[in-house]
Amino acid sequence: MRMERLRSGIACLMIICGIIEAAAATVFTVGDTSGWSIGSDYSTWASDKTFSIGDTLVFTYPPGHTVDEVSASDYKTCAVGNAIASDSSGSTSVSLKTAGPHYYICGVPGHCGGGMKLSITVSAAAAGGGVVPGNTNVSPVPPAAVTALPPPASMAVPAGGGFTDPYASSARLSPAAVVAFYALAIFMWFV
Repeated sequence: MRMERLRSGIACLMIICGIIEAAAATVFTVGDTSGWSIGSDYSTWASDKTFSIGDTLVFTYPPGHTVDEVSASDYKTCAVGNAIASDSSGSTSVSLKTAGPHYYICGVPGHCGGGMKLSITVSAAAAGGGVVPGNTNVSPVPPAAVTALPPPASMAVPAGGGFTDPYASSARLSPAAVVAFYALAIFMWFV
C-alpha cells in the first residue's frame, strides 16, 4: 500500500514538474500571423513584449529567406555573411539562453533593408515572473497612502532610512515557484 502511494506521488510530481516547465517559458511567434517577411515592423512587434531566459522565438517563413543571428554592428548595417548562427528551414526556433541584446536578420541580400530585422533584449530573470498570458506586463498599483511603522529594534534600517516594500515584484514568488510548492505538498501527502 505504501509503495503504491509512493509511486502515485512520484507520478503526480513528474506531471506537475512538466506543467511548471511549460508555464515558466513563453513561445513568441515572431511577427505573429505575418511571420518573418519583408515589409514588417519588428521593432513595433517586440516593443510590448518581455523576453526572458528560457523563452523561445519561432520564425515562420516561406523558402527564400533565412534567420541569421548577427552582431550589433552587422544588424545596424544589414551586413550579411558573418552570422553567428543561421537557418533557412522555414520554421526556425531559437531558445533564448543568455541575457542581453540579441539581433536577427534575413541573410538574403536586400531583405534586412526591407525590414527583416529584429532586435530584442533578454532579461536575466527566469521566464514567467511578472508576465501574464498575452505578454502584457502588469505592475502592481501602489496603495493611495502608506503609513510606515518604525522597524523593530532587531531589524536593520536601510542606509538613508527608507522603507522596503515587502510586496515589491522582487519579493513575489514566480508562478513556477508557487506550483513547485504545491507539487511538493502533494508529493509529501502521498508519501
